Amino acid sequence: MGLHRTLLASAALLCGAGGAQAFTLHVLHINDFHSRVESINKYDSTCSAEDEAEGACFGGYARLKTAVDQLRAEAEAAGDAVLLVSAGDQFQGSLFFSTYKGAAEAEFLNDIGMDAMVLGNHEFDLGPEAAVNFINLADFPVIFGNTDASANPDLGPLDMDPVILEVNGVKIGILGAITPDTAEISSSGDTVTFSDPVEYLTGAVADLEAQGIDHIIALTHVGANEDIRIAENVAGLDLVVGGHSNTVFSNWVEGALYPYPLMVDGPEGYVTPVVSAGAYSKYLGHAVLEFDDAGGVVDASGDLMVLDASVTPDPDIAARIVELAGPIEALKSQKVAEVADAVDGSRENCRAGECSMGNLVADAILDRTKGQGVTIAIQNGGGLRASIDAGEVTMGEVLAVLPFQNTLSTFNITGAQVIAALENGVSQVEDGGGRFPQVAGLKMTWDPSMPANEGRVQEVLVEENGAWVPIDPEKVYSVASNNFMRAGGDGYTAFVDAKNAYDYGPGLEQVLADYLAANPGYQPYTDGRIEIVQN
Repeated sequence: MGLHRTLLASAALLCGAGGAQAFTLHVLHINDFHSRVESINKYDSTCSAEDEAEGACFGGYARLKTAVDQLRAEAEAAGDAVLLVSAGDQFQGSLFFSTYKGAAEAEFLNDIGMDAMVLGNHEFDLGPEAAVNFINLADFPVIFGNTDASANPDLGPLDMDPVILEVNGVKIGILGAITPDTAEISSSGDTVTFSDPVEYLTGAVADLEAQGIDHIIALTHVGANEDIRIAENVAGLDLVVGGHSNTVFSNWVEGALYPYPLMVDGPEGYVTPVVSAGAYSKYLGHAVLEFDDAGGVVDASGDLMVLDASVTPDPDIAARIVELAGPIEALKSQKVAEVADAVDGSRENCRAGECSMGNLVADAILDRTKGQGVTIAIQNGGGLRASIDAGEVTMGEVLAVLPFQNTLSTFNITGAQVIAALENGVSQVEDGGGRFPQVAGLKMTWDPSMPANEGRVQEVLVEENGAWVPIDPEKVYSVASNNFMRAGGDGYTAFVDAKNAYDYGPGLEQVLADYLAANPGYQPYTDGRIEIVQN
């Protein structure tokens, strides 16, 4: 059999011999939904009724259903083939997941008509058992890819790779890949292992081609950089649909990192289109592949569709969401812990200096990540939205403090970058800027009389071997924060180019709830870790 994937020679797309038929395939795709069952606001958190009424909401399963039905009907009316796929991480990110442990996500994906999904790392957040339950509830194949679960007696038998789907009489092979980091960043346990995606996919493509499968799509949850590496090294893929890094591929979305599709030169002259659709349900990806009768891709096009107020939510899905939301109100009233005194999260204090809520949240972040070698935590004061009264603390109160569904981020930066971040943090105190840094693992002094961003930070100390020492501008430190700040939010541009960044840890609200539960009778405090000096 000759070459029959996307092949670029000079300026022409070439095709090899084969016995396939010419057809058009529409691949509708989502990734990193992170349990955004309800619609979201511009901050990617649950949209309020007021914002919904003002047309300021995006996404959610009800809008996704409407958009999928529309695009599917249009393609089928034209006689084209259609697939709806997910590149992983349907789990983790809202109270729907906390309540239903993935069952709600499975139900809605079934209703919307998902054709295939690859596992993401967050599908293992509750251990292999939750993944088993989700797969058993799904009416569609869940692809394991480079995941080896053969040592797990419950998960192993559910591995049905490779998956071959038939649409319009054409067989399409669907392969998967998940980040090998899953073993470290999730809770997959010692019965599940992960191999190198390129090595796995190279062998899996060869196996499908040996079966006479002329069309192959990779669903990956490895991140955009790894997707590009896959396309550069694996011949025989017609399309790579990615997830994990929450990257926007688009020709019209402002700030998109790559065009849609990104055409990547690979081995043997192959050129493979790579796509991904951001995160949190705001976009539906729509890739269009044109195949000739030799099985070659002669054109790849498409882009993202924004699921904004112009997309009317499906009424049946919307009604079911309301029904499932009932028990979530009970979750909000669930007792988390007790605190010995009121914890101050007031705007006027947490955006101007050290506050007890800032210490609590920063300490919780550092405690959660110290096992990973993290020594510094920085949380923006504007991310703290409420105080907590003395006595019983409910999950609803925790969510009032941290309502943005931000996730834990870990990364490596130099001491100089830490200082730059802190300088940014104290740059808008006069305006009540939310960027004021609440910290753990360091002490700082700053002078508000100095011009903003021109040396307000006077001294920074970090703890080493039980002693406080000046921060070393040249040394690399492991830092924890939240995904909003890591992406440059509140002016924290010093975090944007951090090394070894991982932005998709547990939600900060869960980090705080777990910390309070582990410290019964918590006594709020300030200890002078942030001091004002006047020169």
